[in-house]
This record gives sequence, structure tokens and C-alpha cells, in this order.
Amino acid sequence: MKVGLDTSDVLRLLLGEPPEQSTRAVAFLDDVRRRGDQAVISDLVAAETYFALQHHYGVSKRDALMGLRRLLLDGEIAPLGSLAEVLAVDGLATAKPGFVDRLIHAAYLSGSAEMASFEKAAGRLPSARVI
Repeated sequence: MKVGLDTSDVLRLLLGEPPEQSTRAVAFLDDVRRRGDQAVISDLVAAETYFALQHHYGVSKRDALMGLRRLLLDGEIAPLGSLAEVLAVDGLATAKPGFVDRLIHAAYLSGSAEMASFEKAAGRLPSARVI
């Protein structure tokens, strides 16, 4: 069975704060693995985590993206949606369009839709239209 992590879980795992909740989050992941289940992170949780790390904890874009990548490296937590694909983009911390816009774009593509945006940088993406 897949077990979806919430933003609060991911933040505790990345930051280790508050310590008591971080310890519980790690223990929960250990329990998920022991049961043979798979912890997963959705694109929406990744986007919310990315913004929370920057705006509430003062983490740089680069470090927020590195933290999300590290969570997926050992395979204990798996991505849902397009998260892994988007995180693999070179120079993502300074890319235009950025991380969240690329997640949104990927979600539309997976639903066989094109994306419309006022952001000129969106025009660099396939099946995206600047309006």
C-alpha cells in the first residue's frame, strides 16, 4: 500500500524540527517500510514544502530543491506525479520557468492538456501558450 506524506511530515523529515515530531516522522517511515508499504510524496506536497522551506524557514531555492532530491534518493520515499522528472532539470534553482511552474505544466501534460500562462518563460515549455 502507498502512504502519502503531508507537507508537515516532509518538513519534519527535512528540518528535524521540532525534534519530538521529527523523531516520530522517522519512526513512522520505519514502520511503513517494515509493513512493506511505500511512503510517497505528491507534486502538490513537494510544491508546498518548497515554498514553506523558503518563506517560513529561510531556506534558499537551491537548498530546498536539494532537500527534496535527497528525500527521494534512497528509495524509502517515492515521488508521485512528475516530481522526479522535474527535480532532474539542470539548473532548476534559477530556471525560468521555475520548479512549481514546471510541476503545474507536467500535471497539465499528463492530463493531455496544454498550459496557458501570462508568464513569458512558460513559452519555453512544450504545449504551453503565453497569453
